[in-house]
Amino acid sequence: MRVRALRGATTTGENTKEDIVSATTELLEEMLDRNDVGTDDVILIIFTSTPELTAEFPAAAVRKLGLSHIPVICARELSVEGALPRTVRAMMLLYTEKAREQLRHVYLHEARQLRTDLPE
Repeated sequence: MRVRALRGATTTGENTKEDIVSATTELLEEMLDRNDVGTDDVILIIFTSTPELTAEFPAAAVRKLGLSHIPVICARELSVEGALPRTVRAMMLLYTEKAREQLRHVYLHEARQLRTDLPE
């Protein structure tokens, strides 16, 4: 098995605990489902969120999904003029037999505009 990086991003409706956890949960579920990844294959998850998201850590979604055995860390995304607001990004390192080009990176909601080169 190889170690691969899987990327994803989503946006939240508001800066609330509920919206941040809900959006991040949806993102993680899609990343796992679209790539047929079992939770035992996940090595770690790195999250970033844009500076205005202050109500909750995106990593709270990991605990909600019962994946607390997976190491996670959160960081603040760079504050860049014109950047997409209310955005949570994730990078998941995992073990897989899939080739790099077979991985399906996941961009949901307004975050789809970040990677228009990727298939849905």
